[in-house]
Amino acid sequence: MTDITPLAIDSWAAPCSAQDQAAAVAALEAGNVLLLPQLDFPLHDNERGLYFQGAGVEVQGKNISLNLADHSVRGSSADAAELAVLRDMMVRFATLSRTLVHGLLPGYLATVEQGRTSFRPVEVAGRPSSWRQDDSRLHVDSFPSSPTRGKRILRLFTNVNPHGEGRHWRLGGSFEDVARRHLASLHGPLWGSRQLLAMLGITKGPRSAYDHYMLQLHDRMKADSDYQSSADQRSCEFAPGSTWMVYTDQVPHAAMGGRFAFEQTFYLPVAGMRDPAHSPLRVLERLMGRELV
Repeated sequence: MTDITPLAIDSWAAPCSAQDQAAAVAALEAGNVLLLPQLDFPLHDNERGLYFQGAGVEVQGKNISLNLADHSVRGSSADAAELAVLRDMMVRFATLSRTLVHGLLPGYLATVEQGRTSFRPVEVAGRPSSWRQDDSRLHVDSFPSSPTRGKRILRLFTNVNPHGEGRHWRLGGSFEDVARRHLASLHGPLWGSRQLLAMLGITKGPRSAYDHYMLQLHDRMKADSDYQSSADQRSCEFAPGSTWMVYTDQVPHAAMGGRFAFEQTFYLPVAGMRDPAHSPLRVLERLMGRELV
């Protein structure tokens, strides 16, 4: 069963002790959730007027995303003035997230890459979607259009709900147990298909064999109703004003309810881990008896 490991950290930039650093990397790489219950992301007064107080700015989809490469924002109907406030808020969260990761996980500094930042003001519960896109079903993350080629997906979340509402998740068991359950149903890619998808622009570069199998595992988990109902799992609530981190490619998780949260994605090569044997790539290679390149 996935554990939740709390750390008493209340500042994004405060120096982290060697003990906290060791505990953080051990918890994350073992497939647990690292909870920082005292770490809030304070909002500025002009930011609260965007979504938090019932303003009319609409979300075009389930998330608003920030591309740090060019500071472009997608998913919001905000006008120019509102967009400037929204962008500044998300850039500030991205900057603080990077500062925290650098201070708490210094062993990752040489290789970790910062991905997109998202703001999630929309209520999760009751959101219409197909079964494949239904994040209320237990799953591990794998991105159809953005192959990671084995890189870890480390995500940091903060609940900024101003109404006292928690962020409700389900957490499943170990990645290896899930992989063993579905291994026999996973099939290899058609010859040439990975290169063709990249040539057509459907994927951002060729998928590795690892990406191919992880996408299938994501779908098998969501489609398996018996797994969804009977697998080892726990419910948890992340309170407003709390931050948590988890390797979402490793930990089966499902978002069941909540609104007003930030999320920051990081990518880490397997070689950058303290113990690469815990990575989904190495677990799948061991179970399949071959390299997944």
